[in-house]
Amino acid sequence: MKNFQIQVRVRYAETDQMGVVYHGNYAQYFEMGRVEWLRNLGLSYRFMEEAGIMLPVVSLTLNFKKPARYDDLLTIKTIFKKQESVKIEFDYEIYNESDELLTTGNSVLVFVDMKTGRPVVPPDYVKEKLIF
Repeated sequence: MKNFQIQVRVRYAETDQMGVVYHGNYAQYFEMGRVEWLRNLGLSYRFMEEAGIMLPVVSLTLNFKKPARYDDLLTIKTIFKKQESVKIEFDYEIYNESDELLTTGNSVLVFVDMKTGRPVVPPDYVKEKLIF
């Protein structure tokens, strides 16, 4: 499964005084999409962390097309782009209820051994799930 979608409703606390989603919240929306994408594959951050692997974000880009606003129902589309060596990369698209593209983004994460703090190739149980 290369793509996965979730929906979230914009909460008041996620907006500024104009009722527009504060730009810093988009990273959380992307994370929500990524976590559920992994869960849908049968993986979870919790399981990987318990197995000694973490996935810190090393690169994040956002492109704003239109604002998301308070109480909008957003569709967050997470798109697996590639996994090479120690890195995994995702693209994102966020749409409103009218199916207007509001935001695009990209993130790169690195598999890291929690004991050593060093990048590692993903474990076999992860690589097996990423074959499409």
